[in-house]
Amino acid sequence: MTQPIKKSGTKQQLLDMLESRKDEMIQIRRHLHQHPELSFQEEKTAEFIAEFYKGKDVEVHTHAGNGFGVIVIIRGGKPGKTIGLRADFDALPIFEETDVPFKSQNEGVMHACGHDGHTAYMLVLADCLIQLKSELSGTIKIIHQHAEETPPGGAKSIIESGILDDLDYVFGTHLFPSHPVGTLGYRSGYAMAGRTYFKLKIQGKGGHGSTPHRANDPIVAGAHFVTAIQTVVSRRLNPFEMGVVTIGSFDAKGSFNIIKDSIEIEGDVRYMNDQTQELIAREIQRIVKGIELEFDVGCDLTYTADYPPLCNDAEVTENVVSILKNANDPAIVHVVEFPVFSGSEDFAYYLEKTPGLFFNIGCKPEGREEIYMNHHPKFDIDEDALLVSAKAVAHVVCSYSDIE
Repeated sequence: MTQPIKKSGTKQQLLDMLESRKDEMIQIRRHLHQHPELSFQEEKTAEFIAEFYKGKDVEVHTHAGNGFGVIVIIRGGKPGKTIGLRADFDALPIFEETDVPFKSQNEGVMHACGHDGHTAYMLVLADCLIQLKSELSGTIKIIHQHAEETPPGGAKSIIESGILDDLDYVFGTHLFPSHPVGTLGYRSGYAMAGRTYFKLKIQGKGGHGSTPHRANDPIVAGAHFVTAIQTVVSRRLNPFEMGVVTIGSFDAKGSFNIIKDSIEIEGDVRYMNDQTQELIAREIQRIVKGIELEFDVGCDLTYTADYPPLCNDAEVTENVVSILKNANDPAIVHVVEFPVFSGSEDFAYYLEKTPGLFFNIGCKPEGREEIYMNHHPKFDIDEDALLVSAKAVAHVVCSYSDIE
């Protein structure tokens, strides 16, 4: 007769189960890496995820949010808190330049941000938690999220669906090759920047390069705009606040002796709080109005806030850091505070609604002379980081789900 699992040993059993399935995590990651799909196009990936849970004692909700999100609900055997664990699974429009044997088979699409690894460890961790669900206090909701990379993203729509309304806490991780395997990075409070997209169409009057007085050159007006908006950060923003204004596209290609009729400029803005976002938005709009008057052109400005700043809950952060530092787990070597990062993450939407923490997992490939960061065509990870990710989140889950 099978003996019931004793509560005192459940945590160690979970950790042992994860260690025994490390190779499975790597296998899943490599499969996903070979078959990447862009944001809002992840149909096959979502099917793979849903198939993984087929026949298991859980609730599976597909097509969550505005795309292919998959929510898996694990109900524990005892009453308790409801915890959300998120892993994203979309890829990027990048031509892969690695030489790994499991290179992308979808030309021009690549898992260059580690989302394949996030999904791989989360699938195995979820399966282990399902097997131990009778010992869980409360409920765990696994959030397999689509479309993190492309606004409006998947997080906001999943939240708006109401399926996560009962969350008490939410946690997520991200692989970063800036630090070696075994290093976990955290930051309390504002940790990642918010992002706004803008596009400015300047309508002038075309003409011949030999008679500029008969035309109205939008390129000159656009060049002035590019220069002027740099003064927003340097002369309008408090030096102790973080703000970035970037021009990523200046579409004005034409003939060398023709003055164009119109041009389009695209860029983005990064900021760490709503006040900075409002200031930069106001100043850019003011500059656009000035350009219309100064150059007698028409301006059509699209200004869309994509993702809010990511703010980790201070109390939850302190608690999780204590859990991880005292885990006494050889997989967790260092737990260190990371600097503020100006990149953006739609995990921020979860944290606007629910206390939680988004922390980083070091995955620096061992023995590499040059490290390629996220979104680079040569991005790669040390796959040992998958087990580190799974065990780190497992320690957090055990603490919040009363598993000893």
